[in-house]
Amino acid sequence: MEQSIITTVLLPVALAVIMLGLGLSLTLADFRRVIIYPRAVAVGLTCQMLILPAICVGIAHAFHLAPPLAVGLMLLAASPGGATANLFSHLAKGDVALNITLTAVNSVLSLITLPFIVNFALEHFLGEGQAIPLQFSKVLQVVAIVIVPVTIGMLLRARRTVLANRLDKPVRIASIVFLVLVMVSALVKERAIVADAFREVGLAALAFNLASMFVGYTVPRLCRVEPRQAVAIGMEIGIHNGTLAIAIASSPSLLNNPAMAIPPAIYALIMFFTAAAFAGFVARRSRP
Repeated sequence: MEQSIITTVLLPVALAVIMLGLGLSLTLADFRRVIIYPRAVAVGLTCQMLILPAICVGIAHAFHLAPPLAVGLMLLAASPGGATANLFSHLAKGDVALNITLTAVNSVLSLITLPFIVNFALEHFLGEGQAIPLQFSKVLQVVAIVIVPVTIGMLLRARRTVLANRLDKPVRIASIVFLVLVMVSALVKERAIVADAFREVGLAALAFNLASMFVGYTVPRLCRVEPRQAVAIGMEIGIHNGTLAIAIASSPSLLNNPAMAIPPAIYALIMFFTAAAFAGFVARRSRP
């Protein structure tokens, strides 16, 4: 019963609360800002949606991950950036406005890209016939869990600014609490294999995390994106929405494979330490 409550109630509620918090921080201007930063947004989205999945496939093969763990890592690669990227970008003196814009645009686009990347991973690592048909009902479930709370948050921000400001801090706290609960529940549910899985996927998750931040910072700089925006892209790409990946992997109505939730859970534990180190590094470099 406990695990049923976690998968059927806690995961959707956790994701909805986190998405509501994201919506409370967004306005239509965040989407219009794409016109202001076309190169930075284009480079960031290219890194997120094309380069990272390719790197993730290479890392999964290089570390000889078991198929479910490989799919879990690919699911993480397909997930949009997490809202926590805004905080670390601020600490690293990055362009937080660009972070918000990338999160907003990527969250919408992932409704299209995420199913295709996950289906590719299922076929590639688990064999033919394992892919999940892109059923309209499943798309509606993702829309209900992701887009609806974001839309509600944005409407509150636009029409009830005072209320949105009051809700911002409590929702952020609730998001952190739910994020911890989701990660812990995923690890506890698979506690029999967590130690072995951590040994098998821990280094792969770390390698993917470091590669994500390296690509997110280096590729924009090679494309002549200004340093503050490169820092923002590095954080946006290095800090993935692990809660979304865990929810999709564990939900009985979606992948229904808790083992696939292990890589996102382990990645979520690692990324805060590496992001803090990266923030300190680039912040020191930006000092006069």
